[in-house]
Amino acid sequence: MTSPTTNLQKQEAVSDLDPKRWLALVVIALAQLMVVLDATIVNIALPEAATALQITDANRQWMVTAYALPFGALLLLGGRIADYLGRKRVLMISLVGFAAASALGGAAQVGWMLFAARALQGVFAAMLAPAALSLLTVTFREPKERARAFAVFGAIAGGGAAIGLLLGGLLTEYASWRWCLLVNIPIAALAFVGAASILHESRNEARGTHYDVPGAVLATSGLALLVWGFTRAANPDLGWTAPQTLISLGAAVLLLAGFVWRETISEAPLLPLRILKDRNRAGAYVVGLLVGAGLFAVFLFLTYFLQIVQHYSPVRAGVAFLPFSAGIIVGAGIGSQLVLKIGPRLVVPIGLVMGLAGLLWLSRLNLASTYAGTILPAITVMSIGMGFIFMSTTNVALVGVSKDDAGVASAMVNTTQQVGGSLGTALLSTFALTATTSYIAGHAAELQAAPSKAAAGAIQAAAAVHGYSVAFVCSAVLFGLATVASLLMINAGKADVPAEGAIMA
Repeated sequence: MTSPTTNLQKQEAVSDLDPKRWLALVVIALAQLMVVLDATIVNIALPEAATALQITDANRQWMVTAYALPFGALLLLGGRIADYLGRKRVLMISLVGFAAASALGGAAQVGWMLFAARALQGVFAAMLAPAALSLLTVTFREPKERARAFAVFGAIAGGGAAIGLLLGGLLTEYASWRWCLLVNIPIAALAFVGAASILHESRNEARGTHYDVPGAVLATSGLALLVWGFTRAANPDLGWTAPQTLISLGAAVLLLAGFVWRETISEAPLLPLRILKDRNRAGAYVVGLLVGAGLFAVFLFLTYFLQIVQHYSPVRAGVAFLPFSAGIIVGAGIGSQLVLKIGPRLVVPIGLVMGLAGLLWLSRLNLASTYAGTILPAITVMSIGMGFIFMSTTNVALVGVSKDDAGVASAMVNTTQQVGGSLGTALLSTFALTATTSYIAGHAAELQAAPSKAAAGAIQAAAAVHGYSVAFVCSAVLFGLATVASLLMINAGKADVPAEGAIMA
C-alpha cells in the first residue's frame, strides 16, 4: 500500500516538471537539426557550386572540411562557454551567428568566401550543439521522459545527415546550390523565437570570467592539425610519407599531449579529466569516435556511386537516402525501450553489429549492383543499428554527470563523432584512392586495348567502385573495433539508466 508520504513526493516531483518541456524539445530539436543538416546538405551541391565559383577539383572538398574541422575542434570550448555564460544565451547567439554565416555563404562570389562562411558555420555549430544537448539534459528529469527525449535527439543526430542529402538534392535541382546555405536562415529564425519564449536559462552557478585559453588553443590546434594531416595523406600527390603529412601529424600529437598535460594543472580546465574516469562514459566516447569515422564516409561514397556511376539526378540520389533516416528514427524508438529493459551494455553492441553487417553488404557493390538489391537492404539494417547506438551512447555519456559539467560532457559526445568523421573521411578516401589506382594498374593492358571510350570508361568505373568497396570494408573494421570496445568498456545495465536527478548530482 502506498504511503501518503510517497504520494506527496510523487506529486511534488510532477509539479517540478517544466510544463513547456515538450515544446522545449521541439525548439532544441530544430536547432540541432540545422547543425546536422549542414554536415551533408552541400554534398550533392558540390559540382554546381564548384562550377559557379570556379573551384578546382583539389579544393572542392573544403566545402565539407571547412565546416567539420572547426566544428569538431572547437566543441570542447563551446561546451565550456555554454556552461559559464548560460546555455540558452549561447544557443540564441549561435543561432544568429549561424544564420549570418549561412547568408554569407549563400552570397559567395569566390571560393574562399564560401569556405570562410562554412568555417564560421562550424564555429557557431560548436557552441550551439553542446548548448542544445545540455538544455535537453536539464529540462527532462523523469527517466522515461528523458529516454524518449534522447530518442528524438538521437534520431535527429543520425537521420539529419540523410535528410540533408535529400534537401540538398531538391534545392540544387529545383532552386540553386546557394539555397543549401540560405535555407538555414528561416530555420534559425524559428528556433530563435522559440528559444526566447520557451527555454529556461541554465548555467554553471560557479561561473566566472576565467577560461582555459591555453587549453583551448592546444586542443583546437592539435585536432585541426590531426584532421589536416589525414587530409594531406589522402592527397595522391602527397601521401603518408610526405613532409607536410608527417609534420602535421607529429605536431598534432605534441599539441594534444600538451593539452592533456595542461588539463592536469589548470584551475579551470577546458576538459575536466574526471569526466573520462567513468568506464561507461569513456566507452561511449570511443564508440562515438569509431562510428563517426566509419559512418561519415558511407554518405560520401554512396553519393559518388549513385551520381557518378549510376547517373542519379540530385533529387533521386537524395531520395535514395530517405530509408536511412526512417531506419534511424525506428531504431531510436526501439532502442529507447530496450535500454530501459535490458540496458545499454547490450543495446550498443547489437546496434554496432547491425551497422557492421550493413557495411559488409555494401562492400559487395559492383557495376551490376542495384539499389533495391544491395543498397536499400544494407542501409536499412545499418540505419536501425545506428538508431540504437546514437540514443544509447548519448544517454550513457551523460550518466551521473554534474550539472556544472553537462556542457563539456555533451560536447565530448559531439566532438568524438565530428573528429572521427573528419579523420575517417580522410583515411577512407586514402584507402579508396589507393585501391582504385591499384585496380587501374592491374588492368592497364585492358584499358589500353579498350575498343572504345565506353569500354575504357567501364573499366575506370569498375576501378572506382572497387575503391568504394574497399572503403566499406575498412568502415566495417572500424565498426568491429567499436563493438569490441563497447563489450569491454560499457557495462551499464537497465538499473544504471539515468534516474531522476542523476544528472543534477
